Amino acid sequence: MTDSVSAVLASLPLTIPSPPQGVWQLGPIPLRAYALCIIAGIVVAVWLTERRFAARGGAPGFVIDVAVWAVPFGLVGGRLYHLATDWRTYFGPGGDPVAALYVWNGGLGIWGAIALGAIGAWIACRRRGVPLTAFADAAAPGIVLAQAVGRLGNYFNQELYGAPTTLPWGLEIYRRIDPGTGAVDNLTGVAVDRTPVEIVQPTFLYELIWNVAVAVLVIWADRRFTLSRGRAFALYVAGYTLGRFWIEMLRTDPALTRVEGVRVNVIVAAVLCLAALLYLALARGPREDLSASMDPDPTGSSGGGTGKPGLVTPRDDENDDARAARAARDEAAGPDRDDTDTHHGASEPSGVDAEPEGAQPEEEAAAAPPSSAHGSA
Repeated sequence: MTDSVSAVLASLPLTIPSPPQGVWQLGPIPLRAYALCIIAGIVVAVWLTERRFAARGGAPGFVIDVAVWAVPFGLVGGRLYHLATDWRTYFGPGGDPVAALYVWNGGLGIWGAIALGAIGAWIACRRRGVPLTAFADAAAPGIVLAQAVGRLGNYFNQELYGAPTTLPWGLEIYRRIDPGTGAVDNLTGVAVDRTPVEIVQPTFLYELIWNVAVAVLVIWADRRFTLSRGRAFALYVAGYTLGRFWIEMLRTDPALTRVEGVRVNVIVAAVLCLAALLYLALARGPREDLSASMDPDPTGSSGGGTGKPGLVTPRDDENDDARAARAARDEAAGPDRDDTDTHHGASEPSGVDAEPEGAQPEEEAAAAPPSSAHGSA
C-alpha cells in the first residue's frame, strides 16, 4: 500500500506550469489575460463594496457612482507609480517611451492606484456629503480581493516571480516566441516548447493567497469589533503591507532600488504598515451616518409640506381663463351690474363693491400667472 501511494505521489508534477500564452487573437482583436483579470478584480471589488456599504446604511447604487471616479483615477495612479519606479524600461537607454502608455501589457503599482483612486473616491463622496473614511471601510476587503484577482494577470504574463528554487511548488517559466517571426516575446508570444527555462519562486501566488487571507481578516474584524472611522481600511493596509514586505524581498525582477540595494517597494511597505498600525491604534468613534448617500426625491412632488410649488395643470389654466372672461363681462356691464353675487347664492351688503384699501383689482388677479393664484402646495 505504501509503495503504491509513493508511486502516485512520484507521478504527480512537483512544479506549477505557467500558461503557454497570455494573449489570444479573436480576429484583429487581442484578448489579453492581464486586462481581463484587472476588469474581473474591479467587478469583484464593486460587488463586495456595494453589499457592505448598503449593510452599513448606505444607498444602494452609490458605490457605482464612486467607482466612476475612483477606477479611472486608480488606473492612472497605478501606472504613474510603475513608471516612476521602473522608468529605465521606458526612458532609459534602449527604452521605448511610447510603451509607457501600454497599460494592457502590465505594470500597475498598487501604491499609486490606491493613492490616486482615493482622490477620485473623495471627489465622489464629497459631492454627496459622505465621509470618505466610511466608504473606505466598506471598500477595504473588496480592494484586497481585487488585488488577488489581478495577480492572476501577472501569472499569465510570466512576471513578478522570485529567485530560482527547488521547492515542490516552484513556477515553471517558458520561453515564449512570436510564432510568425520566431523572436522572443514574453508578453504576447506563445510557448512552443513546454520545457521550462527556469523554475522560480511563485511570488504572485504567495501574494494572491495572502490577499485573500487579509480580506477574510478585515471582514471578520469588522463584524467582531464594529470598525469605523477608517479603521477597517487601516487594518487592510497594515495586513497587506506586512505580507508585501516579505514577498517583495523574494522577487528578482528589475525595479528601482535604494539604500544598499533594498527595493523601494520594501521601504514603502514598511512605512505604510507602521502608519496604518498607528492609525488603527489611535482612531476612535462610532460609525458614520451614511444617510447623505441617499438620492434626493426625483419626483419633484409638492406633497408632504416641502414648500415646493406644484406643477400647473391644464385645469388650472381653464379656471384662470374662466375668471378672466367673467371679469370682462362684469366690466362691460358697467353701472347696470347687479350688486348681488350669484356665485355664492346670497346677497351681500352694498359696500362689497367698494374694494378694500390695498386690495388687488379682479382684472389684475385674473391676469396674474397661475402660480401666483394658487401658491405653493
